[in-house]
Amino acid sequence: MLKTRFTEEFGVEHPVVQGGMMFVGRAELAAAVSNGGGLGIITALTQPTPDDLAAEIERCKALTDKPFGVNVTLTLSINPPPFAEIRQVIIDSGVKIVETAGSDPTVHIEHFKENGLKVIHKCTSVAHALKAERIGADAVSIDGFECAGHPGEDDVPGLVLIPAAADALTIPFIASGGFADGRGLAAALALGADGINMGTRFMCTQESPIHQNIKEQIVGASSLDTQLIMRQLRNSMRVSKNSVSEEVIDILNKGGRFRDIKDLVAGVRGRTVYEFGDPELGIWTVGQSQGLINDIPAAGDLVQRIAADAEETLMRLSRSVVADTRAAV
Repeated sequence: MLKTRFTEEFGVEHPVVQGGMMFVGRAELAAAVSNGGGLGIITALTQPTPDDLAAEIERCKALTDKPFGVNVTLTLSINPPPFAEIRQVIIDSGVKIVETAGSDPTVHIEHFKENGLKVIHKCTSVAHALKAERIGADAVSIDGFECAGHPGEDDVPGLVLIPAAADALTIPFIASGGFADGRGLAAALALGADGINMGTRFMCTQESPIHQNIKEQIVGASSLDTQLIMRQLRNSMRVSKNSVSEEVIDILNKGGRFRDIKDLVAGVRGRTVYEFGDPELGIWTVGQSQGLINDIPAAGDLVQRIAADAEETLMRLSRSVVADTRAAV
């Protein structure tokens, strides 16, 4: 069994975390991941109201007695979600782990920590991770350039970002972006991470609440079938390559601004992709790791398979190094 600082700190069996994905992080998936020994995550903003979030947390508690967390993505908008109410719902529910992402989490981390919760903050750079450490995060998730959604603007891939984070941080951290199997987990651990976070891989599981057509599209896609949009606005976003993403890029390349694409990139359109199974209905996020995905297993089985494969990989490499050393002598 792979024990790391992350598994010890957060009370999970395997160092595998399910990303808090919009419209995907629901009770069935989170519970299945946690039952498999990983850390499942419910996405707070997927729920229409704080009361709906409270009900979703209760549904998850009915499906698992293992630890799970709630993702709170801190969006900047004219009409922001009721974050204070969302925080209180999470605290009152008895959930002990929160994943924050997005804009400055200081107020949120302080509130959660005052109430005894552990916080993981998602970061796309070492500088952001160091800030999260300073303000009290218990762990961070480091997102490399390969990830789905927002990879930041530095374009640093995991092979560089993970060891850089290991050199700089004192708190546990998990690696995100490009991970889909046990080889990836073994590599992340070798580079200094304490576990991995996967989003795209968990989209392609039996409990994932997205249309079967989209799961099968991911299985059939390659790592080349993603696209970065909104680079001109310094709000880069990795999405599935389709007619809508091509239109967004064309508009911005011709000098368009956000107002010219806002209807194309609206989250409600992305939700219809997952609901109706038509990949051309809107923008939807997916990572380059889709090129490594070949099946649609049960989420719990996937967690256990990845952990076992990582352990076998590390043992095989250890035996190989020992054998080579003896041969040299």
